Amino acid sequence: MTEINFYTAVTNPLTATARLVGKAYAQGRRVRVVTPDAATTAALDKLLWEQPVEGFVPHVTMTSPHVADTPVIVDHSLLHEGTADVLINLSAEPPAFFARFERMFEIVGQEATLAAAGRARWAFYKARGYPLSHTVMK
Repeated sequence: MTEINFYTAVTNPLTATARLVGKAYAQGRRVRVVTPDAATTAALDKLLWEQPVEGFVPHVTMTSPHVADTPVIVDHSLLHEGTADVLINLSAEPPAFFARFERMFEIVGQEATLAAAGRARWAFYKARGYPLSHTVMK
């Protein structure tokens, strides 16, 4: 069963996500990041070229011909095929494919609408019996 970790009150969700992606990649994990839209996908793509400063995190979008061979996939597509160990969700909704992952990180920003969507996702997972944890990340 997927273990779900919520990070709430996140000041900068993209920076927090880049940090989590870097850690997971360093541990040899395959990562899928779900973004809410194309603009966020592009912004996170750019950030992953810059962070971590001491290394490069190989990543692609779902449309890349290298998607099967790349350890990190960043995209706003609501579809996912193939393998991955870690799912990071920046979207307002639970990804339909979340149960295929060992671990999932829900990144919840500080804005009221993001916090409300995060609470709704928490209730969704809790009602289905998933193990949940919560960390306030400021």
